[in-house]
Amino acid sequence: MTTTSDQHGRGAAPLEPPLTPEETAAPSHAERSRTLVASRTTGTLCTIASEPAGYPYGSFVTFALDNGAPVFLISKLAAHTQHLERDPRASLLVAEDHAEDPLANGRVTLVGDAARLEDSASARAAFLAVHPSAGYYVDFSDFAFWHLTVTSVRYIGGYGRMSWIDGSAWREAAPDPLAPHAAGILRHMNEDHADALVVYARAFTRATEAERSVMTAIDRYGFEMSVTTANGPRPARIAFTTRIATPTEARAALVALVREARAALA
Repeated sequence: MTTTSDQHGRGAAPLEPPLTPEETAAPSHAERSRTLVASRTTGTLCTIASEPAGYPYGSFVTFALDNGAPVFLISKLAAHTQHLERDPRASLLVAEDHAEDPLANGRVTLVGDAARLEDSASARAAFLAVHPSAGYYVDFSDFAFWHLTVTSVRYIGGYGRMSWIDGSAWREAAPDPLAPHAAGILRHMNEDHADALVVYARAFTRATEAERSVMTAIDRYGFEMSVTTANGPRPARIAFTTRIATPTEARAALVALVREARAALA
């Protein structure tokens, strides 16, 4: 999905070989996009303005996902609703907000056509499950549910990880089941098992002399680390032998890998 135009220029210096093989099992960009969007409840809805005519217009909105389609509860008094009634073309920008460097955060832009829902039972249930406080105005006469039929997706997962994703790949992908627990797992591993992370690095990456390693991400397929080398911190990815879905399964997989790593080093 990534094209040459998506790669940042790095000058004439040769690239250092990755610490782990590039084909190591990892989520697709479609899966990463679904996971990111599923973790957020607000975004920027961009519509085509009627005044000044033809200009993009961004609005802060709340949303939920209903079978992969973003749904909104919006008032006909809002400018973005009036825009959509004239021109259904729209996009929704959803972004993370937890990195010290804002550009290192992941973000997803969902592009497609918006439409008012006549049968909104499914959208209503999905939206109120995420935004229960909307219950007091959900039945106001000027509010209605709209959804965005996603035709393409732009995914940017921080520096150097980006691509366009088609709508069918977006709809077929599923959010990572470990995502709601990832922060706790990372904190536990980095605070309580820093020695194990170094063992992983020495056994499973090219950084055989690593002295420090930090777990930066974990998902159903494996985990990522930032390994300190003589040339500075370098990314590495370690795959699990099977897919996992729960913190209990993550713990078992990590314990099994550290045993394997120590045996390899011995």
